[in-house]
Amino acid sequence: MKIKSKVLVIAGSDSSGGAGIQADIKTVCSLGSYAMTAVTAVTAQNTTGVKSIFAIPPIEISRQIEFSSNDIRPDAIKIGMLSNTKVINTVTRSLKKIKVNKIILDPVMVAKGGARLIDKESIKTLKSKLLKKVSLITPNIPEAEILSNQKINSKEDMISAGKKLIKIGARNVLIKGGHLKSKLSYDILLEKNKIHIFKNKKLKSKHTHGTGCTLSSAIAVYYSCGKSLKKSCENAIKYVNHAINNAPKYGKGHGPINHLNSIDIKKKFV
Repeated sequence: MKIKSKVLVIAGSDSSGGAGIQADIKTVCSLGSYAMTAVTAVTAQNTTGVKSIFAIPPIEISRQIEFSSNDIRPDAIKIGMLSNTKVINTVTRSLKKIKVNKIILDPVMVAKGGARLIDKESIKTLKSKLLKKVSLITPNIPEAEILSNQKINSKEDMISAGKKLIKIGARNVLIKGGHLKSKLSYDILLEKNKIHIFKNKKLKSKHTHGTGCTLSSAIAVYYSCGKSLKKSCENAIKYVNHAINNAPKYGKGHGPINHLNSIDIKKKFV
């Protein structure tokens, strides 16, 4: 397989391998691109929850971003877990220096098991400093509620929240609708003057650890290869749904999905 593009991932590590930077690397590679990384935090976690979080010093995060990008220039950037205000400010400054246009932000705030991963002050900084700098943000419903300061109970609420986020500076917003209680799953992309609704059958599975990380990384890959934002989101949603359907069913809690579902191994490697 010829490498299609280069993607820099700025995110936290997940020791269980299902989410975070491990899921990002697997996704980027399985979709045919080259993954570079800047680790923002090290977590001890498994499918049942997060035990501890160790934040990487901001200076080391900026060194990872800038030193790597000065040698191998990324075609796109995916940003995941940013654990505090200093880290958010550091990442924002580094992005300004390396000047990459295609940036996908997954505003990671709550772990699958319910653990809070970011404080209120950091959320304010994220909204004021970083939101305007990225091409797309990909919050799930709980995250969109926090960012927009409104409850979301329907598709209409998702659209309303998305419009609020665009009003406060986001260029484009993809709100993931997996938390809605409905038979169908709705993911809604809001561009400035357009609304796209991706409708799919809701998959009944507890093996969904890392779906948010995976989706945003998949979008970054497709977007880095020149596809439109709409097509990138559409393809990424299909990839994640297929990965859930083929989950290996590991762990006692919310198990990982199968990031390798897109790979067809040639006979010479078997």
